[in-house]
Amino acid sequence: MFHFKLALNTSTLIPFKLDVKEQVNIAAEAGYDGIELWVKDIEEYLDNGGSIKELRGLIEDRGISVVNAITFFKWTDVNEEIRKKGLDQAEREITLLKELGCKAVAAPPSGHVEGVSLETIALHFGQLANLARRIGVEPYLEFWGKSKRLSKLSEALFIAMESGVPDVKVLLDPFHMYTGGSKIENLDYLRANNIGIVHVNDYPSTPTREHISDSDRVFPGDGIAPNKKLASLLNQIGYNGFLSLELFCENFDHQSPLEVASKGIEKIKQAYILED
Repeated sequence: MFHFKLALNTSTLIPFKLDVKEQVNIAAEAGYDGIELWVKDIEEYLDNGGSIKELRGLIEDRGISVVNAITFFKWTDVNEEIRKKGLDQAEREITLLKELGCKAVAAPPSGHVEGVSLETIALHFGQLANLARRIGVEPYLEFWGKSKRLSKLSEALFIAMESGVPDVKVLLDPFHMYTGGSKIENLDYLRANNIGIVHVNDYPSTPTREHISDSDRVFPGDGIAPNKKLASLLNQIGYNGFLSLELFCENFDHQSPLEVASKGIEKIKQAYILED
């Protein structure tokens, strides 16, 4: 049984240098329910004469949802001036995403966060969440395994609880759980409505945990990640939302964008199918 919905993070298509409309068409043609767009690609499309109205119309016509967006405003930088500029950037970009019909935006620990306490990050996330929710977009608190702060699921849960924001949603990623040393069993502490989206990928045994990088990610099932266990835990806590393929491969040999996207669906279903 497969109980999840499928999304494509357009980082997976980076080697093909597609514009945002081509990305939407590929995701829809491959059969994904949702797509995660990168704000920089949306802005490039607008700079080249496109319009939000036209792009939103295409998305609606193709029957796909923009379930999240990727950007890197520095909402919790140690430098207060940079952080304030990050919040200004966040407000502009989140307003743009709202106009596009995007439901959420990722909030990773971008910028210089070393030396920032978890309590302070929680305060900063509360400010970001209030800003985003006022506009009508949900911020997904994301931890990065190799970040100096907010590198583990346990830290994300602490920040969520201390932020004062009700029903904070976390962005999960097995790659970041692996590189940051998060225990997959800790997912038991989550409820389904505390998970915004799950990025799916896999990782090989080499390079080692200490030396592995984003470009080493592989399709689900092609590495050593505990995909079946992750699927089972997600199912046990009642999560049936989006699994979003997020790869950063530098090339896919001679495969076309559609072939890569279609392969992603096949690999996700194989890796995350639940036993009857």
